[in-house]
Amino acid sequence: MGLLDHVNNAVSGAKSHVVKPSKEDRPPEGAAADDTEELDEESGNILMSLIGQLRIGMDLSKVTLPTFVLEPRSMLERITDFMSHPDLIFGAGKLESPEKRFLQVTRYYLSGWHIKPKGVKKPYNPVLGEFFRCTYNYPNGTKGYYIAEQVSHHPPISAYYYISPENSLLIYGELKPKSKFLGNSAATIMGGENRVVLLDKLEDGEYRISMPNMYARGILFGRMVLELGDTSKIQNENYNLSCDVEFKTKGYFTGTYNAIGGKVTRSGKAVGEITGKWNEVMDFKDSSTGKTEELFNSHNAQTVQKEVIPEDQQEPNESRRLWSKVTEGIKEKNLDKATESKTAIEDYQRQLAREREEKGETWQPKYFVLKGDRYYPKIDSALAIEYRPQVVADYFAQMSA
Repeated sequence: MGLLDHVNNAVSGAKSHVVKPSKEDRPPEGAAADDTEELDEESGNILMSLIGQLRIGMDLSKVTLPTFVLEPRSMLERITDFMSHPDLIFGAGKLESPEKRFLQVTRYYLSGWHIKPKGVKKPYNPVLGEFFRCTYNYPNGTKGYYIAEQVSHHPPISAYYYISPENSLLIYGELKPKSKFLGNSAATIMGGENRVVLLDKLEDGEYRISMPNMYARGILFGRMVLELGDTSKIQNENYNLSCDVEFKTKGYFTGTYNAIGGKVTRSGKAVGEITGKWNEVMDFKDSSTGKTEELFNSHNAQTVQKEVIPEDQQEPNESRRLWSKVTEGIKEKNLDKATESKTAIEDYQRQLAREREEKGETWQPKYFVLKGDRYYPKIDSALAIEYRPQVVADYFAQMSA
């Protein structure tokens, strides 16, 4: 029996229990309504039933979270949010100064955070071997291609690869999230690294980017609020350029939600300063001229929509098809259907793990290969990407040698 059969069997026996809509209430002072959420009585009771499992500092991967806190898409798809404004970086390789190219990469990275679901939601944890692929058609007639695969389960690691050949842009990396219970908050520590390569400016080397951490506040009492916190680092070693971006969390009595601050430096000398809010408007002040320019404005940004093949044409372990019954349950507000479907997927994964262990088999990723501490795409994989320019094949051959 295959995975989809397990899911369908579980769903067919699901009860018709419907979660009530969340109550409307004022968000905490300074927080946007989309960043907050109040649990209804049913959801609150289920969440409270989990408290007995929790200990401060505990790894939340050992706890099965209720489906009402889930965003109806996989983390493999969530990563595509950072491919939503590629026009911000297209043509960056043609800019004359390293500082300007670095600022464009920084602008691209900071533009991905405002895209998120309403309330406090967590994407599905991808299962081992799950993958997500999509394409983009841009207004200038060019295309982009993306594929991501869950390459490890313990610890969880998502590897991803994006390319827009006509725009000389390559992005790849790994996401290594680890969740911890902190009391009235849950933290997702975002390990891993995002790497940007300007294919028409290979002498720049890689622009390497680390992620901030995520915090869900008020999970036991009060109104839940989602925050980004701590520091993200953007760096280009070839030109000794770096930017430490602080994602500021709100204090009890001071500060505001979603504020950031960052300083761009080259060889320790100030280049400029970034201020604003990651979900609204961010500005850059040039240290040499004193002039301030708008770095990114989420209110007028045009998001490029991804294109995904229909679910009935997808492979069984492709994200949207794999999680389709869970997604249906969440969108229908049918908690039982979502929960039973999610449990069926998890049970089947445990069954596959036992079978591999009994046979002495070691699972290997299909679309990525591990070299050192990095996962590189298998460029010769027909499914991995439709367009594989030789410059990319040569680049990864050199990097993974």
